[in-house]
Amino acid sequence: MSSAADARPRTSRLPRTARRAQLLEVARGVFVEQGYHAASMDEIAERAGVSKPVLYQHFPGKLDLYLALLATSCDEIIEGVRTALASTTDNPRRVQATIELWYDYVADQGQSFRLVFESDLTNDPEVRELVDRVISESASAIAEVIREDTGLSDAAAQLLAVSLVGMGHVGARNWLSAQSTLTRDEAVSLVSSLAWRGIGGFPNPHRTPSTEGEE
Repeated sequence: MSSAADARPRTSRLPRTARRAQLLEVARGVFVEQGYHAASMDEIAERAGVSKPVLYQHFPGKLDLYLALLATSCDEIIEGVRTALASTTDNPRRVQATIELWYDYVADQGQSFRLVFESDLTNDPEVRELVDRVISESASAIAEVIREDTGLSDAAAQLLAVSLVGMGHVGARNWLSAQSTLTRDEAVSLVSSLAWRGIGGFPNPHRTPSTEGEE
């Protein structure tokens, strides 16, 4: 009679980088569903169709795996913010693209945002550092645009940028958790209008008098 381990389906051999990516994706689902403390390396290996030794070859322990996954999720958010900012030179649309990024991120079926903003391991210094990096680097990218367009000081641009980041991710998380009757597009439109009416009120030396204050 074959054992349960023998009966478990195995995935085909993959290059190391591909296997690592596959393990991270499987682990994402387990951590999102169960949280850090309840998740087990046994279950992650089981779902990935690999042996525990294979899993430990890539990640020496559960915390190492969690931190690698969290770092990947944080990088995705930060890169998404930068991409949104670079997608257009039209500032109202730039604001909308950035707000859309947050709503798309929290509405993602993988619910990666829970790993970043609702982690049950936020007391760990390494986890806290990664979560804080999402806010600080996203805000820094936005602050650079604000500073260039308005001539405000570094401190002023940074404060406005952090506030916009908060408006994006806190609002999006509330929209999702409260099961709002607003559609994603309606929510994005409302929050984008609010953000632009605020940030668009600051002087922009690049605007012509005819376009100053336009939305």
